[in-house]
Amino acid sequence: MQKWICTVCRHIYDPDEGDPVNDVPPATSFEELLEEWRCPVCEAGRNLFEPYPDPKQRLEEG
Repeated sequence: MQKWICTVCRHIYDPDEGDPVNDVPPATSFEELLEEWRCPVCEAGRNLFEPYPDPKQRLEEG
């Protein structure tokens, strides 16, 4: 699943791990997070996250 990175604090949301701070279980995609979900580190909203490129994908593109 796609990882997402906070543009404020650079925290990476990994759907495979979920977000134990906000009681989000593993295997929860970013799109499935509640609209009021916040970054567990800096409390930024979902709108301040962007897709985090997979290192393998970057190598294939470069």
